[in-house]
Amino acid sequence: SVPEFGSSTRDCCGGLVLRYIMVAEEAKDMVDQGKECPKYYRLEDVQKHNNSRSTWIIIHHKIYDVTKFLEEHPGGEEVLREQAGGDATESFEDVGHSTDARTMSTQYVIGELHPDDHAKLQRPSETLITTMESTSSWWANWVIPGVAAVIVAFMYHLYMTSD
Repeated sequence: SVPEFGSSTRDCCGGLVLRYIMVAEEAKDMVDQGKECPKYYRLEDVQKHNNSRSTWIIIHHKIYDVTKFLEEHPGGEEVLREQAGGDATESFEDVGHSTDARTMSTQYVIGELHPDDHAKLQRPSETLITTMESTSSWWANWVIPGVAAVIVAFMYHLYMTSD
């Protein structure tokens, strides 16, 4: 039997029934509000659309078909083609698009990334700042430059007095 909306039935497969019920509830809420249910695409499908004949990108888990926008993009079509078939969220946000650009982008949304594929998107690698190990002694930071300065000053003195 099919469980009722809102039930917390779990099966032996890690809660697949619960997940199905949650997705069904979201769809029911959207229909009740007069909204269309989103079309979900798998990451593998999006990755196939990485050429000038079909250019899809992912921004904040939404799928955009920007094929018709390539020639109109103010930053040039190369910018979009570099991101084609993958997650362009970081690049999109780094540029700091205007409110008008964000509004205009909604016309290119064709669906959403399937929730199971959210974790597959590559996260940007963290920038690590490397410093000298704390085991380095203070003389490496102060004495050596100080000695070098004294030597340079002495050489300068010798040069000036030799005339």
